Amino acid sequence: MANYSVDPEILLPYLPKGVELDIYQHKTYVSLVGFMFKNTSLFQIPIPFLGTFEEINLRFYVKRVEGNTTKRGVVFINETVPYKTVAWLANKLYKEHYTVIPTKNLIDTTGPINQIQFEWKTNQKWNRLSVNTAKERLPMIEGSVEEFIFEHYYGYTKVNSKITEEYKVNHPRWCVNRVVNYSIDCDFSAMYGRNFSFLNHQVPESVIFAEGSAVSIDWKRRKI
Repeated sequence: MANYSVDPEILLPYLPKGVELDIYQHKTYVSLVGFMFKNTSLFQIPIPFLGTFEEINLRFYVKRVEGNTTKRGVVFINETVPYKTVAWLANKLYKEHYTVIPTKNLIDTTGPINQIQFEWKTNQKWNRLSVNTAKERLPMIEGSVEEFIFEHYYGYTKVNSKITEEYKVNHPRWCVNRVVNYSIDCDFSAMYGRNFSFLNHQVPESVIFAEGSAVSIDWKRRKI
């Protein structure tokens, strides 16, 4: 996950009704994320042939305050997968913002360091997000940027200007691996529009990696 500090005004057009931007140390972040779906199922039924695939997304962080409870969540600006069926299901069932382009990955954890690379193709160009990490898995430090980025357990979808859907994401607290080095080659303008073209020339404030875990998403969605 490559995390960029951005002007909050850029994110306001994408902000769903009923939530506000979540801030870490006076900064607003967007994250370019590469990860693998593995053994995906829908209603506990495995998706044949299409259950393992790469996803690349751009997301930002929000919160919803209800009484004494603060729900921290994410909003996806765009999610990219390689399969039309997967994107159609996500857009139809969940009203998400999935697009379909070619993707590929390289994940090698057999050597002295972990090597992870995601690639995706736009306008005949292969974009790349890659990291080399240490082998040791470390607990996240309380109050760290890693904790801020990962500890958001709700998703918010902007259906339209008046309707937001809220859903719950369930997984244990992840550990992180120290990033030794990284490489990013992304045409943000082609992927996410001119509003994010400035990221082509911006260095991320942090790049973090977690091995992940089993994840479930509550089917029931709440309209707010």
